[in-house]
Amino acid sequence: MSFFKTPLIGLKADSFRHPLDLEATRALKQIPGIDMLVRNWLGPMAEQVFYVENIASSILVGEKQLPDLYKLLLDACKILDIDPPQLYVRQHPAPNAYTFAVRGKQPFVVLHTSLIDILTPEEIQAVIAHELGHLKCDHSVYLTPVNLLILAAAIVPNVGTIVAQAIQAQLLEWVRCAEFTCDRAALLATQDPKVVMSVLMKLAGGSPTLAPQLNLDAFVAQARAYDDISKTELGEMVKAARTAQLTHPVPVLRAREIDRWASSTEYQTLLQSHGLKSTNNEVAPKGGWRNW
Repeated sequence: MSFFKTPLIGLKADSFRHPLDLEATRALKQIPGIDMLVRNWLGPMAEQVFYVENIASSILVGEKQLPDLYKLLLDACKILDIDPPQLYVRQHPAPNAYTFAVRGKQPFVVLHTSLIDILTPEEIQAVIAHELGHLKCDHSVYLTPVNLLILAAAIVPNVGTIVAQAIQAQLLEWVRCAEFTCDRAALLATQDPKVVMSVLMKLAGGSPTLAPQLNLDAFVAQARAYDDISKTELGEMVKAARTAQLTHPVPVLRAREIDRWASSTEYQTLLQSHGLKSTNNEVAPKGGWRNW
């Protein structure tokens, strides 16, 4: 990394949540028993299954195994003030990264080899930080039971299908908002919006041969053009239909959101306020499936 990054000592999840994610998360917290259900029952079982799968089929990153990747993880954790999860590298042709955790148990992050192949070290750190954002915000606590509820409702004929569809639509909308939050975590860790937007550009159309030729300025202009589609009612309808069943916002929209937030006083104030803390204190870091 070419410049000093501000450690965000005492960083709280709600201080960088996307407003829509914040609103939806507060609503989910009102559901009685959901936190206890996931932390004490569903979470531990799922984590054990995934732990065995990761140990058996992936490479565990550490001081003696892929130490450069391990340092990227530790540096991102220090900046975001979170305990380091396990980091695995898995052989896979689809560029992706994902995490599963109930914070305080056995969190992990997995990076696919095909994703690593198209990214720079700074961009890899942005991906890691995005996944750390899911852990920091405890997103899987709410995703796990709702996904099970969708599955159960879908089994019941007629009414169950309607309920499942309604719940799924609400869930997917929240999941997309959660992705905006984690892109913000990536920005907070890298403290360079161009790095985060470059990752999104490569996810949209990158490959080992094309990645060095891609033009970030052109992609940002493309993202801004995507905004213009909403100026007509038909354009807005087409955009809504295009994204309704997606688990992630489209890459150009995510790039546009990061472009906006990086220019906001909220982002600058967050860096400055926590930067003051980091110069005066040394505080120990605190600490379902989510894809990049």
